[in-house]
Amino acid sequence: MTNLELVLHFLAEATKSEISKEKKPKNIAENKVIARQGGTIAGNTRKEIEAKTGQKVVSLQNAKQLKKGSEMKPENREVPEL
Repeated sequence: MTNLELVLHFLAEATKSEISKEKKPKNIAENKVIARQGGTIAGNTRKEIEAKTGQKVVSLQNAKQLKKGSEMKPENREVPEL
């Protein structure tokens, strides 16, 4: 997971939290809707970054691999579409 992936994850979580504060969901169904909204905002941000940079944001790396400095070349990674 790259720094950009972490930032997008935090964006989704922070957005979900802020929406929850305002909407005050009363049940799990309402919470699911709010969680999806946070994810959609982060997903749209990811797509915009990818469009501007021409590179995928999501990687197959995990934190251990990044810490060791091992990087997969972009042409070698397969990333599922979200």
